Amino acid sequence: MLRNSTISKKLLAGIAGLGLVGALAACTPPETAESPTTDAPATAESPLPGEDTPAVGTDPAAPAGQTLAGSETLLETVESDGSFSTLSQAIQAAGLEQTLSEPGPYTVFAPTDEAFAALPPEVQEQLLQPENQDVLRQILSYHVVPGSITSPSITPGEVETVAGPSVTIDDAAGQITVDGANVVEPDIIASNGVVHAIDQVLLPPDLQVQ
Repeated sequence: MLRNSTISKKLLAGIAGLGLVGALAACTPPETAESPTTDAPATAESPLPGEDTPAVGTDPAAPAGQTLAGSETLLETVESDGSFSTLSQAIQAAGLEQTLSEPGPYTVFAPTDEAFAALPPEVQEQLLQPENQDVLRQILSYHVVPGSITSPSITPGEVETVAGPSVTIDDAAGQITVDGANVVEPDIIASNGVVHAIDQVLLPPDLQVQ
């Protein structure tokens, strides 16, 4: 919960002005969301590896034993890519550096700087304020999925995020989308997962701003 209700209401109003809240709220999460890596709801604060979790960068469509692997962690990959400067700041403001440095693996649907620029400037500024850390953590955790999902292995449907609610992934006519956001750069491979750049900031349907 946020300590400053005035700022929180302004924050939600600014996001709602984009028409995103209504669209995403209509996508009610299922009572039992199927996760590719775990049967229990995940949390952003805890690591999510499991016995059934696919190996980092493993592509089921690739020949047996062939894997993809990067030398940098997900955190380092985001920080070193010039397309994710705002996301990198947001990760630090939300205190999620450790999560994205853990073994995982995780799949990160990473909004580009252009995606964040579509938010009103005052909303961007408020999201990075310490008093809004909780809501920022909710939003960013909604962009992270347990397991390493590369584009050739995507199966359309709902996938549970570390925030709890599921995102809907589709692959129609060769265009991968996540809750309606387009994947503009797929398969940026890290040592503990994979990053897919997307062109919108996603909002969880149960986002709590009070």
